[in-house]
Amino acid sequence: MKKKTPKRHLPAAGLVILTGGLTCFAQVSPPVPKAQQVPLSQSGGSVQTQQSTAGSAGGSSSVNTINSTIQVSGTYEGSIPDPKAPQGSLALTIADAISRGLRFNLGGVSADVSLRQARAQRLAALSLMLPNIYATLSETSAKIDLQTEGLSAGVLGKGVSLPTTVGPYHYSSALANVSEDLSLTALHNLRQETALAQAAQMSAANARELIVLAVGGTYLRVIANQANVVSQEAQVQQAQASYKLADDQYQAGTKTIIDSSKSLVELRTEQQRLSALRGDLFKETMQLARLIGLPAGQHLVPSEKLLADIPNMVPIEEGIKAALEMRPDLKAARLQLKAAVESRRASKSEYFPSLSINGYYGPEGIDPNKGVSTYQVSASVRIPIFSSGRVKADVDQADAALMQLQAQYDDLRAGVDLDVRQAYVDLQVASDQIKVAQENRQLAAETLKQSIDRFSSGVTNSVEVVQSQETVASAEQDYISTLFSLNLSRISLAKATGQAEQLMTHMLKGNQ
Repeated sequence: MKKKTPKRHLPAAGLVILTGGLTCFAQVSPPVPKAQQVPLSQSGGSVQTQQSTAGSAGGSSSVNTINSTIQVSGTYEGSIPDPKAPQGSLALTIADAISRGLRFNLGGVSADVSLRQARAQRLAALSLMLPNIYATLSETSAKIDLQTEGLSAGVLGKGVSLPTTVGPYHYSSALANVSEDLSLTALHNLRQETALAQAAQMSAANARELIVLAVGGTYLRVIANQANVVSQEAQVQQAQASYKLADDQYQAGTKTIIDSSKSLVELRTEQQRLSALRGDLFKETMQLARLIGLPAGQHLVPSEKLLADIPNMVPIEEGIKAALEMRPDLKAARLQLKAAVESRRASKSEYFPSLSINGYYGPEGIDPNKGVSTYQVSASVRIPIFSSGRVKADVDQADAALMQLQAQYDDLRAGVDLDVRQAYVDLQVASDQIKVAQENRQLAAETLKQSIDRFSSGVTNSVEVVQSQETVASAEQDYISTLFSLNLSRISLAKATGQAEQLMTHMLKGNQ
C-alpha cells in the first residue's frame, strides 16, 4: 500500500514575508504637503527727465529758453504710508526727502520683494542638490486574502497547503530616511538661480537710483515753483504800485483813464498768474508727499534753494566709462545673460546620466520595544536613451532666450552711452543759458525802473510800463526755469552714470 505524503503547511511568518511583510523593505516616501504660494503682482514703472526748447512763459519775450520736465510713472508714483509720519508742518531738505523715498516709495518696496522672491527661488534650486532627510513612524495591522494576492498551492508547489487568509498580524517601524539626487542639470539650475538672484539685487539698486531721480527731481520742481510764487508776488506788488501811480495821476488830471485801466488790467493779470502758480505749488507739494510716504495733506516746507553754480564736468569719455562700470541696470542685464548661459547648459546636460541614492535605517518588528535594526541603501543611475525630442526642445528654447537677452544687453549698453551723452548736452546747455538768464533778469529790472521813471515824468504812457513789467515777469520765469534745468540736469547726469544715490543726497547742502 502506497504511503501518503503528508501535506506541509507554510508557516504563518513565511506567509507574512511573502505578502504584506515585504512592504516593510520597500520604503516609499509619502507625498510631502506643499504650500500654495500667492504669485507676486506684475509691477513696473519708470522715471524720465526731458529737456526741450520752449517759448518764454510770459509771452512778451521772443527769446526761447529750455524747459525741463520729469515724468514719474508706475510704482514709483506711489508709496507705503509712514506709520510715524510727523504732524503739522515739516521742514524738508533734499537729503531728507530722498531718505524717505528710499524707505517708503512703492518702487523700492516692489524691488525688495522681487529680490526676496529671487533669493527664495535660489534656495529652492539649492535644496534639490542637498540630501533630503526625514523620519517615518508607522504601525501596520493587516489581514490578507492570499488568493487575491495571487498565492495558491499551485504557486508554491505540490504538497504545500495554504490557508485562505493570513492574519490578523501587525508590525511597527521607526525609520530615518535619506534621499539624494545628483545631476549636472541641477548644478546648472542652481548657478542660473544664483545669477538671477544677483541680477535682482542689481535691479533693486537700480530702483533706488530711480527713486533718487524721482524724489530729487520732484523736490527741485517744488522749490522752483516756490521761487516762481515768490517772484510772482513781487510782480503783483510792482503792478499794484504802477496802478496806484497811474490812478493817482488820473485823479490829478495829468493822465487819461486809459493809462489807469491798462495798469489795472496788468494788475489783475499778475494776480491771476499768482493764483495759478500757487495752485501748481500745492499740487507739486502733494505729489512730493505721495512719493515719500507722507499724507497728501502734509504741510511741507522745503528748506533749500536751487543752485546757480555751474558744476565742473569730467570729460565725457570718463563719464561713459564710469557708467558702463557702475550702472546697476547694466549689471543686472549682464547677470541675466549669465543666467541664460547656465540655463542653456542645464538643458544640454539633460543628455547626461543622473545619480539617485536612497536609504533608511531603524528598528522594525511586531513590538516597538523589541524591534530589529534594519537598513537598506540603494543607488541607481539614470541614463537617457531616447527622450522623444524633449531635451532638444529645451535646448532650442534656452538658445532663443539667450539670443534675446544678448540682444537686450547690447541695446542697453548702447542706451547707457546715449543716456550719458544726452545728460552732458542737457547740463552744458543749462550751464550756458544760466549766464544769459541772469543778465536778462538784471536788464529787465533796470528797464522797468526806467519805464516807471519815464511814466512818472510824463514822457511815456502806461503801455511802456506794462510791456516792461511783462518783460520782467518773463525774465524771472526764464531764470527760474533755467535754474531748475541746471539742477535737474545734474541729477540726470548722476543717474546716467549710476551715481545718483551716492552724489545727490548732499546736492543742495547748505544752500538755504
